[in-house]
Amino acid sequence: MRREIISKLSKQIKELSDQLEREIRIMHLCGTHEDTISKYNLRDLMPENIRLISGPGCPVCIIPDTDLQKIFHLIERKSIILTTFGDMARVPFEEKSLQYYSSRGFDVRVVYSVFDAIEIARKSDKPVVHFGIGFETTMPSTASAIIDGVSNFYVYSAHRYFLPAMDFLLSLGEIRIDGFINPGHVSTIVGSNAYIPLFKKYGIPQVIAGFEPEDVLLAIKIMLRALIKDELGVFNEYRRVVRPEGNLKAKEAMKEVFGVDDWEWRGFGTVPESGAPIKKKYEDQDALKFFEDVFEDFIPKEDRRKRACRCGEVLRGLIMPNECKLFMKACNPKSPVGPCMVSFEGTCNVWAKYGRY
Repeated sequence: MRREIISKLSKQIKELSDQLEREIRIMHLCGTHEDTISKYNLRDLMPENIRLISGPGCPVCIIPDTDLQKIFHLIERKSIILTTFGDMARVPFEEKSLQYYSSRGFDVRVVYSVFDAIEIARKSDKPVVHFGIGFETTMPSTASAIIDGVSNFYVYSAHRYFLPAMDFLLSLGEIRIDGFINPGHVSTIVGSNAYIPLFKKYGIPQVIAGFEPEDVLLAIKIMLRALIKDELGVFNEYRRVVRPEGNLKAKEAMKEVFGVDDWEWRGFGTVPESGAPIKKKYEDQDALKFFEDVFEDFIPKEDRRKRACRCGEVLRGLIMPNECKLFMKACNPKSPVGPCMVSFEGTCNVWAKYGRY
């Protein structure tokens, strides 16, 4: 049944593409979409004039080295329990990672949820610092954990708002994008209406899509049909999950706990209004505030090994992974140089996993 549906959608995409006399560049904005595209060889099903480009959809990949260095700085100087998610524990800096520190006796624990970190804090007398990463998908749970409040629980917020990065990417003008496939998970929280201002500003159509191959192909079909008819807008293929208003309770929790600031993204530089600092009301649980004395002498450094890494260009859609000279040579899943090869949502890791090179 799936084979028949995919075959039918592929045929319809080909018929629509024949009506377009130019190359159409569609950027997807989710690591899971790249996994689906690569796993099911969807690029091979595309007509010659339809190009699928990977964008900044990996939350681990966009975290700059500065945040990682600050975490290293903290655990080297304070007796704490540091919790984080699995992919983040493997991101290297100068051949060290949180996994490295764990192997050297530092108390670094991988958790599946911030609420696991809360439980660790309840059972320990030591300070527990959670390295909070992710877009709007994970921000509500971090906010809820902070609101619940445990006296020895702190969060280092490296959370980023996603939509400002879309705006910033378009403002750079480095790459022509004819349409976006928007992330399903983020959209579940922010809602489809959140993208309307971005469409009005740039006029680029967007389709929110689910994660099955049928979802992605249907999103491409919707995109092409909109381009042909010149009926552009924000379309919601993932209506079984995403509502126009999003998840109101989740957005309320985020607004309660997190502010807005201009923060750095790997490969992008400083993205205006993309950072999610913890508000003053909850600064007693803000690791940056509670351990302020530790960070006073922090000086960021450059990892020279990463000079040849082109992860930032992959995140901006400027190159494909196999255009980086390190890909599957000096940089591979067993010995990654950049986070795009570390994270399971990173485009380089996905390409390596499915042999897309």
